[in-house]
Amino acid sequence: MGILTMKFGGSTVGTTTALPQVVSIILQEFERWEHLIIVVSALDGVTDALIEASHLAQLGNRRGYRRIVATLRTRHLALVEQLSLKEDERNALKADIDRLLFDMLDVCQTLSEPTSVNLPVAEYVDAIIGVGERLSARIIATLLRHNNIKGVALDAFDLIITDDVFGNANADIDRTRERIRTNLMPLLERNLVPVITGFIGSTLSGKPTTLGRGGSDFTASLLAVCTGSSEVWIWADVDGMMSADPRELDDAHVIDELSYAEVAELTYFGARILHTRMVAPLKANNIPLF
Repeated sequence: MGILTMKFGGSTVGTTTALPQVVSIILQEFERWEHLIIVVSALDGVTDALIEASHLAQLGNRRGYRRIVATLRTRHLALVEQLSLKEDERNALKADIDRLLFDMLDVCQTLSEPTSVNLPVAEYVDAIIGVGERLSARIIATLLRHNNIKGVALDAFDLIITDDVFGNANADIDRTRERIRTNLMPLLERNLVPVITGFIGSTLSGKPTTLGRGGSDFTASLLAVCTGSSEVWIWADVDGMMSADPRELDDAHVIDELSYAEVAELTYFGARILHTRMVAPLKANNIPLF
């Protein structure tokens, strides 16, 4: 078996019940495939909270964004406390979480200053709202190492190169492929399992960008194409592509098979299960999506 790229959505990584299932899936597929690439979203609801924090920072509401950061810190640390980890693993993970959140707090602080009207605000906002994926990647990588798999958290800043359309950036496939060849493929050759942040990338000059809501799917698609993955699997809280949103219609049912064109049309017209831009690269390279 070749390379399998798997993406885990926010609803699949956000609880102490779900995380062991994620690890179990990875452990199982680790035995079956030559290499695994794991892409993760932020915990459910975290990106919305970060967007709110960025808005409050722009309004100069320091109490508001500090409250959100404190709530996110409490949530992530409480999750870590409940995981089956060694004490040194737990302490290192908590330190990582604190460092990321305190760095983000500094960005919020800068954005809240009266002089921020002269700053490129969109760049600062993307630096804030991409932190959720960075937190979840470190949690899952730590869990993998605890289970004797050499997991390593990678920020997609170093892999996905985009233009400077902050908030909804477009990937530069050629430059992304080169970065992946340099920064990711050697890790696979050493039998490491990269746990990569979805949703985020960077400009060629290193400024953080985001790929639009649901962008972790797009990340998985780009990584699959640039690594020559055999398949892409998306793990979510529904059983597959469905005839309608099951939260809206009780009789929604799974559609067993769809063409790339049909999936692209569904996403274009608002199906929320997949990012609208993820299908085209897979179609061009004939990579199956499950």
